[in-house]
Amino acid sequence: MKDIRTGLLSDPTGYFALRIDTYLLLVQRSIFTSWVKMKMSLRRIRYGKGIAFYGNAIIRRFPGSSVIIGNNCRFRSSFASNAVGLNRKCFISTLEPGAVLQIGDNSGFSATVIGCAESVTIGRNVICGGNTFITDYDWHAIDRSDPKAKALSSPVVIEDNVWLGLNAVVLKGVTIGKGSIIGANSVVTKSIPAGVIAAGNPCRVVKELSS
Repeated sequence: MKDIRTGLLSDPTGYFALRIDTYLLLVQRSIFTSWVKMKMSLRRIRYGKGIAFYGNAIIRRFPGSSVIIGNNCRFRSSFASNAVGLNRKCFISTLEPGAVLQIGDNSGFSATVIGCAESVTIGRNVICGGNTFITDYDWHAIDRSDPKAKALSSPVVIEDNVWLGLNAVVLKGVTIGKGSIIGANSVVTKSIPAGVIAAGNPCRVVKELSS
C-alpha cells in the first residue's frame, strides 16, 4: 500500500496510465479467453482450468490428431501484453494425423509458434519467451522435385521448469532437460541436459546451474 501511495503522489500521470493499461489488458483477456476457448471446443481441443489468452491466438487440430493443454496456461498474442515486443500471434497446430501435442500446467507462451507433425510434449511451468518457435517437423521435403519425398519429423520434449529465451528456436528430435535455460536467439538442434544454461547457434551448454 505504501508503494502505491508513493507512486500516486510522486507521479500521478504515470500511476493512472499504468492502472488504465492494466485494466485494458484484463478486459482484453476476458474477451479473447472466451473467444479462443469457444474455437477450441469446436475443434475438439482439450484444455484445462484457468487458461487465459491475451489476444487472438490461433490453435488448430489436424483431423485424427490430439491437442491437450493443461491448467492455468497463458498465451500472449497481443503486442501490448508483453513489453519485449511481440511480432505475431501465438500459432499452435498439429500437421498430420496421429500427431500429439501436449502442454503441461502453468506454462506460458508469448507469440509462440508450435508445429507438431508427430509428437511435441511441453512440461509444467515452462516459460516460452517472446517470438519463440518449436517444431518436430521439417515442413517440406529437401528434394522438392520428387513428388514422393516427405518431410521428416522426430519428437520434441521440453521438460518441466524450462525457460526458452526471446526468439529461441527448438527443432526436431530435441529434448531439453528439466530446469534448463535456453538463451535468447538460440537455435536448439541437439538435446540439452537438465539443469544447465545453454545458448548459441547451434545451442551449446555454457554453464551448469547449481542444484
